[in-house]
Amino acid sequence: MTINHKGIPVFYTEEGKGPVLVLLHGFLENSGMWKGLMPDLSDKNRVIAIDLLGHGQTGCLGYVHTMEMMAEAVEEVLKHLKVRKSVFIGHSMGGYVALAFAEKNPDAVKGLVLLNSTARADDETRKQNRDRAIAAVKQNHRNFIRMAVSNLFRPKNRKIFREEINAVKAEALKTPLQGIVAALEGMKIREDREVLLHFSPYKKMMILGKKDPVLNFDVLMDQVKGTDVAIFEVSDGHMSHIENKKEVLYAICWFLKK
Repeated sequence: MTINHKGIPVFYTEEGKGPVLVLLHGFLENSGMWKGLMPDLSDKNRVIAIDLLGHGQTGCLGYVHTMEMMAEAVEEVLKHLKVRKSVFIGHSMGGYVALAFAEKNPDAVKGLVLLNSTARADDETRKQNRDRAIAAVKQNHRNFIRMAVSNLFRPKNRKIFREEINAVKAEALKTPLQGIVAALEGMKIREDREVLLHFSPYKKMMILGKKDPVLNFDVLMDQVKGTDVAIFEVSDGHMSHIENKKEVLYAICWFLKK
Protein backbone atom coordinates (compact mmCIF):
# COMPACT_ATOMS: atom_id res chain seq x y z
CA MET A 1 0.00 0.00 0.00
CA THR A 2 1.16 3.55 -0.59
CA ILE A 3 0.35 7.07 0.54
CA ASN A 4 1.29 10.28 -1.26
CA HIS A 5 3.82 12.38 0.67
CA LYS A 6 5.13 15.61 -0.86
CA GLY A 7 4.43 14.26 -4.33
CA ILE A 8 6.13 10.88 -3.93
CA PRO A 9 4.77 7.43 -3.00
CA VAL A 10 5.63 6.08 0.46
CA PHE A 11 5.11 2.32 0.59
CA TYR A 12 4.13 0.30 3.65
CA THR A 13 2.75 -3.12 4.56
CA GLU A 14 0.40 -3.95 7.40
CA GLU A 15 -0.26 -7.32 9.02
CA GLY A 16 -1.98 -8.63 12.15
CA LYS A 17 -4.07 -7.09 14.93
CA GLY A 18 -3.22 -5.78 18.36
CA PRO A 19 -0.73 -3.25 19.73
CA VAL A 20 1.09 -1.43 16.94
CA LEU A 21 4.67 -2.37 16.06
CA VAL A 22 6.47 -0.20 13.49
CA LEU A 23 9.44 -1.75 11.65
CA LEU A 24 12.06 0.45 9.99
CA HIS A 25 14.68 -1.16 7.76
CA GLY A 26 18.34 -0.24 7.31
CA PHE A 27 20.44 1.25 4.50
CA LEU A 28 20.12 -0.64 1.16
CA GLU A 29 17.22 -2.66 2.63
CA ASN A 30 13.45 -2.28 2.40
CA SER A 31 10.37 -3.41 4.31
CA GLY A 32 10.87 -6.93 2.88
CA MET A 33 13.84 -7.44 5.24
CA TRP A 34 11.35 -8.27 8.01
CA LYS A 35 9.58 -11.12 6.21
CA GLY A 36 11.42 -13.80 8.22
CA LEU A 37 10.18 -12.28 11.51
CA MET A 38 6.76 -11.14 10.32
CA PRO A 39 4.71 -14.33 10.95
CA ASP A 40 5.73 -14.40 14.65
CA LEU A 41 5.53 -10.64 15.20
CA SER A 42 2.12 -10.23 13.53
CA ASP A 43 0.60 -13.08 15.55
CA LYS A 44 -0.32 -10.74 18.43
CA ASN A 45 0.53 -7.32 17.01
CA ARG A 46 -0.53 -4.96 14.26
CA VAL A 47 2.79 -4.74 12.39
CA ILE A 48 3.49 -1.85 10.03
CA ALA A 49 6.68 -2.04 7.94
CA ILE A 50 7.61 1.09 5.97
CA ASP A 51 9.94 1.67 3.01
CA LEU A 52 12.08 4.68 3.94
CA LEU A 53 12.87 7.48 1.46
CA GLY A 54 14.72 6.31 -1.66
CA HIS A 55 14.41 2.63 -0.70
CA GLY A 56 12.05 -0.14 -1.81
CA GLN A 57 8.93 1.31 -3.41
CA THR A 58 9.22 4.74 -1.77
CA GLY A 59 10.40 7.67 -3.91
CA CYS A 60 13.24 10.15 -3.42
CA LEU A 61 12.91 13.70 -2.07
CA GLY A 62 15.99 15.46 -3.41
CA TYR A 63 19.65 14.55 -2.99
CA VAL A 64 19.98 14.47 0.82
CA HIS A 65 17.57 12.40 2.89
CA THR A 66 18.06 13.50 6.50
CA MET A 67 16.88 11.21 9.28
CA GLU A 68 14.29 13.90 10.12
CA MET A 69 12.92 13.80 6.56
CA MET A 70 12.65 10.02 6.75
CA ALA A 71 10.95 10.26 10.16
CA GLU A 72 8.44 12.75 8.72
CA ALA A 73 7.46 10.22 6.04
CA VAL A 74 6.97 7.59 8.78
CA GLU A 75 4.85 10.09 10.70
CA GLU A 76 2.63 10.64 7.65
CA VAL A 77 2.03 6.89 7.24
CA LEU A 78 1.04 6.56 10.90
CA LYS A 79 -1.27 9.58 10.67
CA HIS A 80 -2.91 8.04 7.59
CA LEU A 81 -3.43 4.80 9.52
CA LYS A 82 -4.70 6.72 12.59
CA VAL A 83 -2.00 5.19 14.79
CA ARG A 84 -1.39 7.14 17.99
CA LYS A 85 1.20 5.08 19.88
CA SER A 86 3.63 2.39 18.73
CA VAL A 87 6.67 0.35 19.58
CA PHE A 88 9.42 1.07 17.04
CA ILE A 89 12.10 -1.36 15.90
CA GLY A 90 14.82 0.12 13.70
CA HIS A 91 17.62 -1.83 12.05
CA SER A 92 20.82 0.20 11.60
CA MET A 93 19.72 3.32 9.65
CA GLY A 94 16.14 2.50 10.66
CA GLY A 95 17.26 2.99 14.26
CA TYR A 96 18.52 6.49 13.42
CA VAL A 97 15.14 7.26 11.87
CA ALA A 98 13.28 5.84 14.90
CA LEU A 99 15.37 8.08 17.18
CA ALA A 100 14.61 11.13 15.02
CA PHE A 101 10.89 10.26 15.17
CA ALA A 102 11.04 9.72 18.94
CA GLU A 103 12.79 13.05 19.53
CA LYS A 104 10.02 14.92 17.70
CA ASN A 105 7.07 12.75 18.85
CA PRO A 106 7.89 11.34 22.31
CA ASP A 107 4.22 10.83 23.18
CA ALA A 108 3.75 8.61 20.11
CA VAL A 109 6.42 6.14 21.28
CA LYS A 110 5.52 3.20 23.52
CA GLY A 111 8.90 1.48 23.15
CA LEU A 112 12.07 1.64 21.09
CA VAL A 113 14.35 -1.17 19.92
CA LEU A 114 17.66 -0.36 18.24
CA LEU A 115 18.72 -3.43 16.27
CA ASN A 116 22.41 -3.20 15.27
CA SER A 117 22.13 0.56 15.56
CA THR A 118 23.54 3.46 17.59
CA ALA A 119 22.26 6.67 19.15
CA ARG A 120 25.55 8.49 18.49
CA ALA A 121 26.34 10.65 15.48
CA ASP A 122 29.11 9.75 13.03
CA ASP A 123 32.57 10.68 14.23
CA GLU A 124 35.05 12.25 11.79
CA THR A 125 36.39 8.87 10.63
CA ARG A 126 32.91 7.57 9.86
CA LYS A 127 32.05 10.80 8.03
CA GLN A 128 35.14 10.34 5.85
CA ASN A 129 34.09 6.73 5.22
CA ARG A 130 30.65 7.97 4.11
CA ASP A 131 32.34 10.35 1.63
CA ARG A 132 34.43 7.47 0.28
CA ALA A 133 31.29 5.35 -0.01
CA ILE A 134 29.52 8.14 -1.93
CA ALA A 135 32.45 8.35 -4.37
CA ALA A 136 32.44 4.56 -4.81
CA VAL A 137 28.66 4.51 -5.38
CA LYS A 138 28.90 7.19 -8.07
CA GLN A 139 31.70 5.28 -9.79
CA ASN A 140 29.99 1.86 -9.78
CA HIS A 141 27.00 1.42 -7.52
CA ARG A 142 26.53 -2.28 -8.38
CA ASN A 143 30.05 -3.14 -7.20
CA PHE A 144 29.59 -0.98 -4.13
CA ILE A 145 26.38 -2.82 -3.18
CA ARG A 146 27.91 -6.28 -3.67
CA MET A 147 30.84 -5.45 -1.40
CA ALA A 148 28.85 -3.44 1.15
CA VAL A 149 26.28 -6.19 1.75
CA SER A 150 28.86 -8.96 2.26
CA ASN A 151 30.79 -6.77 4.68
CA LEU A 152 27.77 -6.50 6.98
CA PHE A 153 28.06 -10.17 7.93
CA ARG A 154 30.55 -11.75 10.29
CA PRO A 155 33.33 -13.19 8.03
CA LYS A 156 32.67 -16.82 9.01
CA ASN A 157 28.98 -16.40 8.19
CA ARG A 158 29.54 -15.28 4.60
CA LYS A 159 29.59 -18.90 3.41
CA ILE A 160 26.96 -20.17 5.85
CA PHE A 161 24.43 -17.52 4.74
CA ARG A 162 25.49 -17.32 1.08
CA GLU A 163 21.92 -17.80 -0.16
CA GLU A 164 20.52 -15.14 2.19
CA ILE A 165 23.35 -12.73 1.29
CA ASN A 166 22.56 -13.14 -2.42
CA ALA A 167 18.90 -12.37 -1.69
CA VAL A 168 19.87 -9.24 0.30
CA LYS A 169 22.13 -8.13 -2.59
CA ALA A 170 19.34 -8.68 -5.13
CA GLU A 171 17.01 -6.42 -3.10
CA ALA A 172 19.74 -3.84 -2.51
CA LEU A 173 20.44 -3.63 -6.25
CA LYS A 174 16.89 -2.32 -6.71
CA THR A 175 17.79 0.78 -4.67
CA PRO A 176 18.20 3.76 -7.03
CA LEU A 177 21.54 5.58 -7.12
CA GLN A 178 19.87 8.78 -5.91
CA GLY A 179 18.38 6.94 -2.91
CA ILE A 180 21.74 5.41 -1.96
CA VAL A 181 23.65 8.71 -2.10
CA ALA A 182 20.86 10.67 -0.37
CA ALA A 183 20.82 8.18 2.53
CA LEU A 184 24.62 8.26 2.91
CA GLU A 185 24.54 12.07 2.93
CA GLY A 186 21.73 12.04 5.51
CA MET A 187 23.43 9.54 7.82
CA LYS A 188 26.67 11.52 7.65
CA ILE A 189 25.04 14.67 9.05
CA ARG A 190 22.64 13.05 11.53
CA GLU A 191 22.46 14.43 15.05
CA ASP A 192 23.68 12.70 18.20
CA ARG A 193 20.64 11.41 20.10
CA GLU A 194 22.31 9.55 22.96
CA VAL A 195 20.41 11.79 25.39
CA LEU A 196 17.21 9.89 24.46
CA LEU A 197 18.71 6.69 25.90
CA HIS A 198 19.16 8.47 29.23
CA PHE A 199 16.07 10.64 29.63
CA SER A 200 13.15 9.28 27.56
CA PRO A 201 10.19 7.81 29.48
CA TYR A 202 9.38 4.81 27.26
CA LYS A 203 11.01 1.36 27.44
CA LYS A 204 14.12 0.82 25.33
CA MET A 205 16.31 -2.06 24.19
CA MET A 206 19.46 -2.43 22.11
CA ILE A 207 20.22 -5.68 20.31
CA LEU A 208 23.98 -5.79 19.72
CA GLY A 209 26.13 -8.10 17.61
CA LYS A 210 29.38 -8.92 19.43
CA LYS A 211 31.18 -9.32 16.09
CA ASP A 212 29.40 -6.47 14.30
CA PRO A 213 31.88 -5.27 11.64
CA VAL A 214 30.11 -1.91 11.33
CA LEU A 215 29.46 -0.86 14.94
CA ASN A 216 32.00 -1.34 17.71
CA PHE A 217 30.48 -3.42 20.52
CA ASP A 218 32.36 -1.62 23.32
CA VAL A 219 31.34 1.81 22.00
CA LEU A 220 27.70 0.68 21.93
CA MET A 221 27.94 -0.59 25.49
CA ASP A 222 29.48 2.71 26.59
CA GLN A 223 26.48 4.75 25.46
CA VAL A 224 24.05 2.77 27.64
CA LYS A 225 26.00 3.17 30.90
CA GLY A 226 23.75 4.58 33.58
CA THR A 227 20.57 4.08 31.52
CA ASP A 228 17.56 1.78 31.88
CA VAL A 229 18.11 0.44 28.33
CA ALA A 230 17.79 -3.36 28.18
CA ILE A 231 20.77 -4.95 26.42
CA PHE A 232 20.51 -8.15 24.40
CA GLU A 233 23.79 -9.49 23.02
CA VAL A 234 24.01 -11.84 20.06
CA SER A 235 27.15 -13.55 18.85
CA ASP A 236 27.49 -12.44 15.23
CA GLY A 237 27.51 -9.46 12.84
CA HIS A 238 25.45 -6.48 11.69
CA MET A 239 22.64 -8.56 10.18
CA SER A 240 21.32 -10.08 13.39
CA HIS A 241 17.83 -10.67 11.95
CA ILE A 242 19.51 -13.20 9.62
CA GLU A 243 22.64 -14.32 11.50
CA ASN A 244 20.90 -14.67 14.88
CA LYS A 245 17.25 -14.81 13.87
CA LYS A 246 15.95 -17.00 16.72
CA GLU A 247 17.65 -14.94 19.41
CA VAL A 248 16.45 -11.65 17.90
CA LEU A 249 12.88 -12.93 17.73
CA TYR A 250 13.10 -14.08 21.35
CA ALA A 251 14.46 -10.66 22.45
CA ILE A 252 11.75 -8.72 20.62
CA CYS A 253 8.94 -10.93 21.98
CA TRP A 254 10.35 -10.57 25.51
CA PHE A 255 10.54 -6.79 25.09
CA LEU A 256 6.96 -6.54 23.82
CA LYS A 257 5.67 -8.41 26.88
CA LYS A 258 7.82 -6.32 29.26
